[in-house]
Amino acid sequence: MTVLTNKKINNKTFIDNVKEVLAYIGIYSVLLIFAFVILYPVIWIVGSSFTEGSSLATATAIPRNPSLRNYIRLLEETKYKQWYLNTLTIAVINMGVSVVLTGTMGYVFARLKFAGKKFGLLSILILQMFPSFMGMIAIYVLFLNFGLLDQPLALVLIYATGQIPYNTWLVKGYLKNVPISLDEAAYIDGATKFQTFKRIILPLMSPILTFVAVTQFMAPWFDFILPSFLISSDEKKTLAVGLYELINGLANNNFTMFAAGSVLVAAPVALLYLFLQKYLVEGLSAGANKG
Repeated sequence: MTVLTNKKINNKTFIDNVKEVLAYIGIYSVLLIFAFVILYPVIWIVGSSFTEGSSLATATAIPRNPSLRNYIRLLEETKYKQWYLNTLTIAVINMGVSVVLTGTMGYVFARLKFAGKKFGLLSILILQMFPSFMGMIAIYVLFLNFGLLDQPLALVLIYATGQIPYNTWLVKGYLKNVPISLDEAAYIDGATKFQTFKRIILPLMSPILTFVAVTQFMAPWFDFILPSFLISSDEKKTLAVGLYELINGLANNNFTMFAAGSVLVAAPVALLYLFLQKYLVEGLSAGANKG
């Protein structure tokens, strides 16, 4: 009887082990498929940027004769450096302004009590449901009247103010996880609300503000609609608009040069994600816990 029981246990253990191995094989197979689907276009773009020639027909993921010709042509024959500088300037200013606006707005709605607080929160919640391009005609007319058309400042204004609703809720949710007793202890020690915010709360907000800074830094690099709508002169164009013109139209087929420009665009964003991933994950997960 004991031998039969042990045999059943051994058989069950063997079956469980087989199921566990099959489950691991299935999970890793799915992960490998997703990794291939995500990484292959990236590898193909990088390989294409080192391919000689300019058409898609000659572009491959692994070029036979790697060359820097597309990068050299991009820097010498186009205004890529100017587009890069324009986008970098807009991104840095937008990042700084957005962090200040979002940090203060999130703190005010999370910690302070004032009349109209619920109405204000509900209003910005509704505002973030509408896509940014919904009011493009109104924005165009408004900037036309204020003389801001074809000005990079117009893009900063839209990016910095357009992010307030979503990021305010994100920061507010993050501050819900910071104990209110810290504020109360500071008040007992004689600190004002501004001193409490500056010396106690602001250092604790660094993960969520890092997340906001990176996402706002990225916005101008990948946006095409607003810059193409508001910026018209060649020397003020951003990277997305400038690169698109390399492949737009029947005569423009500089696809490998476009790939080289795309690789250079992705480089700073990838480095930011690489060095700040700890803060990004921490800030995003903490901000999503409570609203």
